[in-house]
Amino acid sequence: MDNGNISLERLILKLHDVHAVKFGTFKLKSGITSPIYFDLRVIVSYPSLMNEVSSLLFQRAKEAGFKFNNVCGVPYTALPLATIICTQNDLPMLIRRKEAKDYGTGRMIEGTIHPGETCLIVEDVVTSGSSVFETAQVLQKEGLKVTDAIVLMDREQGGGERLAKDGITLHSVISISKLLDVLLEAGRIDAEVAQSVRRFIQENSTFKPTKENGSPAAKKPCTSLRYEARAQLPGIHPMASRLLKLMEEKKSNLCVSADVTDSGELLEVAETLGPLICVLKTHVDILHNFTPDTTRRLSELADKHHFLIFEDRKFADIGNTVKHQYEGGIYQIASWSHIINAHAVPGSGVVKGLEAVGKPLDRGCLLIAEMSSQGSLATGPYTQAVVKMADEHSDFVFGFICGSKISGKPEFIHMTPGVNMQSEGDSLGQQYTSPEEVICTKGSDVIIVGRGILAAADRVKAAEAYKKAGWEAYLKRLSLTT
Repeated sequence: MDNGNISLERLILKLHDVHAVKFGTFKLKSGITSPIYFDLRVIVSYPSLMNEVSSLLFQRAKEAGFKFNNVCGVPYTALPLATIICTQNDLPMLIRRKEAKDYGTGRMIEGTIHPGETCLIVEDVVTSGSSVFETAQVLQKEGLKVTDAIVLMDREQGGGERLAKDGITLHSVISISKLLDVLLEAGRIDAEVAQSVRRFIQENSTFKPTKENGSPAAKKPCTSLRYEARAQLPGIHPMASRLLKLMEEKKSNLCVSADVTDSGELLEVAETLGPLICVLKTHVDILHNFTPDTTRRLSELADKHHFLIFEDRKFADIGNTVKHQYEGGIYQIASWSHIINAHAVPGSGVVKGLEAVGKPLDRGCLLIAEMSSQGSLATGPYTQAVVKMADEHSDFVFGFICGSKISGKPEFIHMTPGVNMQSEGDSLGQQYTSPEEVICTKGSDVIIVGRGILAAADRVKAAEAYKKAGWEAYLKRLSLTT
């Protein structure tokens, strides 16, 4: 970790120490109730903290590489920050008034103005970006150029997108995602608090893009985008796009977990349930009579019934080892399985090893972020580390095995195991969740059902029931967030 990251993490902890960041229930100016509140006005009572914040803001401006002639702080909290930046770096400063005085010059901008020069805007917190935009408009009326703004805290609620639409690039020192990661790792907050804040941010975007004809286009939370719409997103992984299109086509978000020990039974499950599912999850290493012909025939059935094969291998070793496990041995998983999964415990090497084999074959990988077994250690900081790893390797990783939605990026697929309409669980620690709770409440995309179907007297009838329940939960989610 470099020194910049260390000082940034220290700054986040200091802001929490002085209660500049608060968690609880807060009514915002908009009337919305928020689980997090930023009160950066308090830092004026901590000179050393003010200096540190100002230094990091200026450092962020230098890293961005743009040129500016003077600095203007958004009134009022950012004014002292802009003052420190200018005095420490010998830069001209401009002051924007919130309202013109009815005496004297009546000017809205104080300071020496040279039309044609570029002014950097400084802000403390950005939500919608409206304060930055209003300041930019006042400066532009004076003949100044405004192309960039720096902010201490970006709430990630659409302010950056709104400003970009108006030709202003926002550069943040801290994002709310980074803040939550640091406080979670330091034990200042728990996973439940972090998740509630992430959910609030995701569901309360302030940016409403417009269609080409200028009429407002409703921007839904990513949980409300149809599978088909998500499949068309720029930069989405080909496997994610393929799966989403298949789900929409078959009107099925059902993955059957075929945890059977006989090859014949596995093929029978694929044949009879194939028309109802989007994915068949396998465990080939528990088949007592496996032969290469098993996976050859399985691939034929996948083509016939239009489903993807997901080998639940849970790779968890160094890169070189998983590479050989994936491409070789008696199973030769890469030759027939569209999807694999892996633990993040070994570090990024596990993804790199798998990617070396799977990417040329257009395969995709899911990272295990959470598990449905009781007492699982895949929680909190581990889960957040998995999301970060997925972001860094999104050219091969296209989603997660998880209990609920853990990433706000609609390009990622969330698949949830332990789904059963009977919620008792079992004696070995398996915990069950209903299809509606998984899809509608927790925001996942695919339900993974095993014994709820395999143990049924009529597997086809049971699969039909789960397919219907999963799809209805998806439609309900759409209706709730439209």
